[in-house]
Amino acid sequence: MVCALGDSRADILAAWLAGLSVLPVPPSWLDSAIPAFGVLTELPVIPTHLKQYDCRNNRLLLSALDQIESSVGTAIAHYGAGRIGVVVGTSTSGIAEGETAVQALKASGSMPASYRYKQQELGGAAEFLAAHLDIRGPAYTVSTTCSSSANALASARRLLRLGVCDAVLVGGADSLCLTTLEGFAALGAISKTRCNPFSKNRDGTMIGEGAALFLMTREPGAIALLGVGASADAYHISAPRPDGSCATLAMQAALDDARIKPEQIDYINLHGTATWQNDAMENRAVGRLFGGDTPCSSSKPSTGHCLGAAGALEAGLCWLLLSDLNPANRLPPHQWDGEPDPDMVRLNLVGLENQGPKPLQYCLSNSFSFGGNNVSLLIGHP
Repeated sequence: MVCALGDSRADILAAWLAGLSVLPVPPSWLDSAIPAFGVLTELPVIPTHLKQYDCRNNRLLLSALDQIESSVGTAIAHYGAGRIGVVVGTSTSGIAEGETAVQALKASGSMPASYRYKQQELGGAAEFLAAHLDIRGPAYTVSTTCSSSANALASARRLLRLGVCDAVLVGGADSLCLTTLEGFAALGAISKTRCNPFSKNRDGTMIGEGAALFLMTREPGAIALLGVGASADAYHISAPRPDGSCATLAMQAALDDARIKPEQIDYINLHGTATWQNDAMENRAVGRLFGGDTPCSSSKPSTGHCLGAAGALEAGLCWLLLSDLNPANRLPPHQWDGEPDPDMVRLNLVGLENQGPKPLQYCLSNSFSFGGNNVSLLIGHP
């Protein structure tokens, strides 16, 4: 994992549990005044023979891969390169490099010699990882905006269940670019102050960037993807269905898939964008299914909304909660101003006194996207 909180699992978890968040600032590598949660750690260099894939998005993927590359190598040696798949979720790919190239074209009349269309092609994310690792199984990219990498995890599980692959390198990445920042600003979805989910004072989200990768297999393990639920509102191109009914369907489907009851869930990572409509919809959906007892919080005040990477990144955060890196069973605090919206039902938003009452077994992570593309992932100890 790599995000605004850091580039190691231990550092990211420690910062998240402590309620720390970096101050979003305009990214220095973009000509934009819009604050965002950028990754400030140094990113790896793309190998020379793969320069056609050289973009910030793929460097984020490479940073995440570095943390598990030995495990991937072991899987390749065990199963064979043809039995390993790659599924990546992204919504931006290397569009920032395309923006820079177009600016050079306008200024000089020609594209930079270093520019390659593969840098910004959506499919390039999975192609890059497959080429870098010489993996020869299925390799493809999923792009459903904010649920992209949650859908990628669901796709990876299908490849395993169908017997197409024996292991899948799966996750997501998104990098900051002008198209995203200016686009969300045009929608009026960027906060003028802070990301303040579920508050009566919420006024929008903050965009972030990052990457998370998993090695998924059928082998028994301490932590598993136990349930996947998906639904589609088809209500509006960007706004969610207000009553939250389709989001409820996705969460219920994940519970049914895992054969888990709502009261067994120990923690919910809320989509929690701090936009007016999305928070109201998710509040209705979670309240309808879980009531006000299940601990929950949004990680976006700490990481920003990482769009195509959000599903994998937030599933990764849940994985960290369940891992031996969290022996005290602590839960991440919900960062907001503490002023509830009187039109919302009460949820159990985690406070700073966040030690879990018992060992954590099941976490649910929500990703709700444009067009009402909803995905809920249930991760736990099998």
